[in-house]
Amino acid sequence: MPKKIIFDKKNVLVAGGAGFIGSHLCDELIKEAKVICIDNFSSGDERNIDHLLSNPNFVFINYDLSQPLNLEKVPSLESFKIKFQGIQEIYNLACPISPKNFDENKVKIVESNSLVIKNLLDLALQYKAKFLHLSSSVIYGLRRDEVQDYLVREDDMGQVSVNSDRSCYDEGKRFAEAIISTYNQKFNLGAKIIRLFRTYGPRMRLNDDQMIPDFISHAMENKELIIYGDEKFSSSFCYVSDVIDAIVKVMSSDLSEPINIGSDIDINLTEVAKKVISMLDSSSTISYQEPRLFMTPLLLPDIHKARNDLGWMPVVGIDEGLKKTIFDLQSKKRLRNF
Repeated sequence: MPKKIIFDKKNVLVAGGAGFIGSHLCDELIKEAKVICIDNFSSGDERNIDHLLSNPNFVFINYDLSQPLNLEKVPSLESFKIKFQGIQEIYNLACPISPKNFDENKVKIVESNSLVIKNLLDLALQYKAKFLHLSSSVIYGLRRDEVQDYLVREDDMGQVSVNSDRSCYDEGKRFAEAIISTYNQKFNLGAKIIRLFRTYGPRMRLNDDQMIPDFISHAMENKELIIYGDEKFSSSFCYVSDVIDAIVKVMSSDLSEPINIGSDIDINLTEVAKKVISMLDSSSTISYQEPRLFMTPLLLPDIHKARNDLGWMPVVGIDEGLKKTIFDLQSKKRLRNF
């Protein structure tokens, strides 16, 4: 097949582009590329991309990628000249990760980790596009005392049950990586995988059973901040701009193996809650309840590979990140109550 002509800017596709992280990625990519954002709003939000809809280099397609998509027959993509230029990069962030709606999304999650992956990989093969998939730290399983300092390396085999209540996500993410690995072996695709650890920042959904936005939302209303665990519950949190920086670096790199991306600093959840209360000058108190399915202590990333091979490390500290997230969620809440 002859090499596709790039007329002015490369064409990139972002699956799950209306989601929390996906919309931030679209903001970054639109600076130098034409962006095709595909989402079916199973956990994304149109408000995350409203500011991009008037940009002629941005096209949104409301579509369920568990079904194959012929990009050359989408009328709104005519100016992207897909038939002649093709697609140069594909980023996959498509997975309905809403802790609050987890049970009702289980089948969609299974489809995201199988059918969606295959359909996007087939597009990458069709257009000889570079491919990057956002996997998850859940492929390693929950915290294990035998992992020193809870820091897990990319060669850790993980401990995940195929029969657990959350296996559609945890084991699903492992299966998704297996599909990508198979395509790499069979077709020499060179697809890349990021194993993402807990991330936070602007555009996270309110009242979705996620720790930091729920802390902020409750503190704004002087309600009780609930930690689903005990006083020792801790985790790491990476600010979204650091994650976007890593995604861009990985896509432009020659990496061929999965890589951990996240913060390797373990932070006590009670301390995070106290910071939020203080920053909002709130009268909220903190309480502890039984753990929930998606609020469990996870392993932390060993990020030596990211430092050495990418020159990447998180630079936004928790205080700065919380301030930016608080500002965004305050604005969002004011608009909802207007």
